[in-house]
Amino acid sequence: MNYKETAKETIGNLYKAHTSIRKSGIDEKLIALAELRVSQINGCAYCCSYHAKELLNFGFEQDTVNQLPGWQHTTAFDTRQKLVLEWAEAITYNNYVWQQIKEKLQQHFTEREIVELTSSITLMSTLNKLRITLAKQD
Repeated sequence: MNYKETAKETIGNLYKAHTSIRKSGIDEKLIALAELRVSQINGCAYCCSYHAKELLNFGFEQDTVNQLPGWQHTTAFDTRQKLVLEWAEAITYNNYVWQQIKEKLQQHFTEREIVELTSSITLMSTLNKLRITLAKQD
């Protein structure tokens, strides 16, 4: 199904929101990292491939990208990156530890960055699910 064409205005607005987040001033590498992790959790093969390539283009080493599923058990990611990944997982898995993580985020990110990051994570889940359920298999 060509869902992007079928609901052109609605899907277009989702992608406009994505573009807005990317232009918000938060480090795009952090957004891409969160988007890849969310895509991995949701199982969107297309989005995993897209965001992995994007991270490589941002200068991440292939080995670092490969370690993403086990980010808690590696030193490949810095404190801010680990917080972003922890936040992405908490929201995507809906595991109700938001307040604890949000307090840690507030020590390293501005309020605006937290809102943009959270918007990115929730929007990526939506885009993943649209692609998985409505697009042709990749």
